[in-house]
Amino acid sequence: MADFLDTTIDELTGNFEFLGDWEERFAYLIELGKKLPPLDESEMVEENRVHGCQAMVWLKMLPNADSTFEIRADSDAFIVKGLIAVLLLVYNRKTAEQIMATDCAGTAARLGLDKHLSPTRRNGLHSMVSRIQALAAESSAQIA
Repeated sequence: MADFLDTTIDELTGNFEFLGDWEERFAYLIELGKKLPPLDESEMVEENRVHGCQAMVWLKMLPNADSTFEIRADSDAFIVKGLIAVLLLVYNRKTAEQIMATDCAGTAARLGLDKHLSPTRRNGLHSMVSRIQALAAESSAQIA
């Protein structure tokens, strides 16, 4: 997975604070998104599509041997790829229980995304978070 996943949310927040204005922060998000490994075209299917996003978004969660998940996602919009990168920092390599217990809204607020994303982008971010949590819950139910 991309090197940026070694970044912590605290480091990401610090980077956002250092950059200052939102034009620079959005440019940084876009750069993070460019580091995402692309999904193979065979993975860009309706089954993996996240509905509720203005952009096209595909997301899948793959189980690891240690009960954590590897999340893979892609979009046709640069800023959304950056939001996916943030979600990977929040949720990737966590167990289903950790995913369901994680407060992504708090992270979005720390980064200021709740105030600076357009309503359609906020809805899309919420749809991606809901999809990740639903897949985690589904996986957890299958194990129980």
